[in-house]
Amino acid sequence: MEVIQREMTAFARRARASAGRMHPELSLVSYTLLGHLEESGGCRATDLAAHYALDKSTVSRQVAVLERDQLIARSPDPDDHRVQLLHLTDTGRRLLAQVTERRREVVRERLADWAEEDLERFAGYLVRYNAG
Repeated sequence: MEVIQREMTAFARRARASAGRMHPELSLVSYTLLGHLEESGGCRATDLAAHYALDKSTVSRQVAVLERDQLIARSPDPDDHRVQLLHLTDTGRRLLAQVTERRREVVRERLADWAEEDLERFAGYLVRYNAG
């Protein structure tokens, strides 16, 4: 368990550092929020906070930066006009695609010499861990 915990910590640190190098203004948190907005087609800020188990103030700060940078925009919820939905702008969608491709390239390079069965097993373990 000690080795797993240590290696997961190193993995998380590497992911944060890597995100900063790929796009200095786009933190790992911002990247994941943009990704969720793309996958979900848009949602409320409170949904983002709940999904990622983040404090609402953290999400609020990140959303403010993403709005300022015109990566996301708000629109009224058609079911409840008191609620604002967040969604990607075209600029946000393009930036997310660019950063995602760069991240994939880095992962491909790191895992280039892994056997296919090792990659499949690793992917399965990650899915299983994150589902729990």
